[in-house]
Amino acid sequence: MAAHAHREARPGLRRVVVIGVGNPLRGDDALGMMVAERVSVRRPDVEVVAHRGDVLDLCEAWNGAELAVVVDAIASNEAPGTIRRFDVRGASPLDAPFRGSTHAFGVGDAVALACAVSALPPRLVVYGVVGSCFDLGHPVDSAVVRAVDELVERILVECDAHA
Repeated sequence: MAAHAHREARPGLRRVVVIGVGNPLRGDDALGMMVAERVSVRRPDVEVVAHRGDVLDLCEAWNGAELAVVVDAIASNEAPGTIRRFDVRGASPLDAPFRGSTHAFGVGDAVALACAVSALPPRLVVYGVVGSCFDLGHPVDSAVVRAVDELVERILVECDAHA
């Protein structure tokens, strides 16, 4: 799936978008792209965006959605593959693992910007999976790979609950 590629939701339905953030060439940072690809295959009725992490583009990707689910790899002291879920409501800030993410500016920065300009979707759920290595050319950690299937299932439940 190419960066910024997406599929439009069917007319008349609530707009739900799943945004996988990451870089497939940087080890565990490939997680978001992997999840986006699998959700796209499993749920062709859900808009899916593979995203490289630019703050303004990320805000644009969830613009107009009633539910946006964002997935990104995070750096943390927790075990690789640990899944963290944040339900962002109003001006609720994301905690430290999303500040800067594994990118120069990350999901936390996009949420803060969207809060500042009142541009958050009505529901925004952010999933972070703890990674261990984000080096260029490094393979994805096996614990992160194992987390992908569980995360896809969780995201599909989020989408179904919102339908």
